[in-house]
Amino acid sequence: MKVLVGSLNPVKIEAVREVFAAHFAVVEVEGYEVASGVSAMPAGDDTFAGAENRVRSLLALNRERNLGAAYCVGLEGGMAEWHGRWLSFGVLCIGDAAGRLGFGVSPMYELPPGIIAALAGGEELGTVIDRLSGQHNTKQRGGAIGYLTQGRVDRRLLYAQGLEMALVPFLNPEMYGAA
Repeated sequence: MKVLVGSLNPVKIEAVREVFAAHFAVVEVEGYEVASGVSAMPAGDDTFAGAENRVRSLLALNRERNLGAAYCVGLEGGMAEWHGRWLSFGVLCIGDAAGRLGFGVSPMYELPPGIIAALAGGEELGTVIDRLSGQHNTKQRGGAIGYLTQGRVDRRLLYAQGLEMALVPFLNPEMYGAA
């Protein structure tokens, strides 16, 4: 079974491969760069919109190029303010060839005030973490959560958990109908 991912980021592609391989016998995962249609660091509902926009672009690409994918996956990192705190999270959207959608959300974690200030100034989270860690392109490795947990948790793990949640309607079609 072929699965398209709306990103070329190896962390996102590996998370999709891992989750789909746990549920389906043979999985081929391909990444494509597609636009989210939202800011580089979306907030609140825009995070959901970004993930869905990626899936809809992939579904169109799948039809136009006859790629034969059974599923398309959009992953969008974002943040939201709840209870007076800013939390970072990922939204995962899965669409199938019939156009049904399923959504999941990764675990959330609180962002420190200094990072929030940099994000409010227009920086992207990956850029801020690169600067703080002294590393380059951390979003293609452990990401902000990897830095903040000193390597105990990474982006792949967060995305994998959200992907499991997004798959729920597809694993239980008799309960969800048109997902």
